[in-house]
Amino acid sequence: MGRMTAADEDAESRARMRRVLAMYGPAVFAGALATRATDPVVAEIAFDFGTTAAQAALLGTAYTLPFALVQPILGPVADSVGKRRIVTICVALLAAMLLFCALAASLGWLMAFRAASGAAAGGMMPLTLAIMGDAVPLKDRQVALSRILVFGISGQIAGGAIAGPVAAIAGWRGMLVLCALSAVAGLVALLLAARGAAPEARTRYDPVVAARRYRGVLANPNALPLYATVAVEGALVFGSFPFIAPLMIARGIGGTAEAGLAIGAFGIGGLAYAAMARPLLNRFGQAGVVRMGGGLGFLALAGFALAPALSVMIGAGFLLGTAFYMIHNAIQTRATELAPQARGSAVSLHAFSFFSGQSLGPPLFGLGGATVGLGISLAAAAVLLAALAWLLARRPA
Repeated sequence: MGRMTAADEDAESRARMRRVLAMYGPAVFAGALATRATDPVVAEIAFDFGTTAAQAALLGTAYTLPFALVQPILGPVADSVGKRRIVTICVALLAAMLLFCALAASLGWLMAFRAASGAAAGGMMPLTLAIMGDAVPLKDRQVALSRILVFGISGQIAGGAIAGPVAAIAGWRGMLVLCALSAVAGLVALLLAARGAAPEARTRYDPVVAARRYRGVLANPNALPLYATVAVEGALVFGSFPFIAPLMIARGIGGTAEAGLAIGAFGIGGLAYAAMARPLLNRFGQAGVVRMGGGLGFLALAGFALAPALSVMIGAGFLLGTAFYMIHNAIQTRATELAPQARGSAVSLHAFSFFSGQSLGPPLFGLGGATVGLGISLAAAAVLLAALAWLLARRPA
């Protein structure tokens, strides 16, 4: 049999990408859908359980913090027993935990099941990124990863957009049942597609081997700078979100609903990048796209800092979403190549760093708002994000 031509290799690469998307995309969507599902219905949950909205709002943290904390465990386990097995187990657990959330008899039980849901969801997006890294060669990988982002971004947008209307018809419990059904659909898609897939290699999980894998990942001189970069990126971009509504109220240009439009525009900006990823990368290369992301991110955060009208806030949200994914997609791609023999562990450390940065962002913006003012804090974040992108673009891919 003759050697494959470049055209044949490109066709095979795209076929592998499509198989991974069909197999794991619905599970990634389900995990993302549940992320924002409780945010718009916090008031209804607080009323039902006789508590405050501030306490019910902790349901968001209850989901994202276990998502981050489970990463150092899931990565090496997946590298040992098989990434597909772990994703399958996690999406099944997500469906069960979301159903238990819908049946919770108290806020305490709802918090507990919500935390378990977040831990289960932690096995979807990061491991799917690692699976795509295994399937697609490096030259096509950034475009392939951008396609996975479409499922994640769409899920988050849908979670925020439909929670209110669904809750108006079926209550907040109905929204969580819908999320559980989405996870079931993701599980079914995975099981059906797996019937024709090659069996995964399986070894016994050994904590000593897991620690050795992490040492191997961190031995790469690019690892710590990359993980630090994604943590800072998460803090700079997502730390501003809780303060958009107060900022708009203080300026008299909107309130909670209008802030939701600005944050929703962020997701649409992410989808715009995913649609443009291949031509942008072909034309400007990874470093060029990262520099563009830094420039757009500067304009976006500066727009938040200075916006005199709702339209400017929405436009800034759109630009920030586009900029974030221009930068983040490059970081994801590099993370998949840090340790090809322990890709699950490498990508899990990436996710841990990213979500840890997200959790630090709001307190830092809050401190900045209390000392120098939110506008100045946002302007400083704009400069830092542009500098971060410039430094990332200078480092070799």
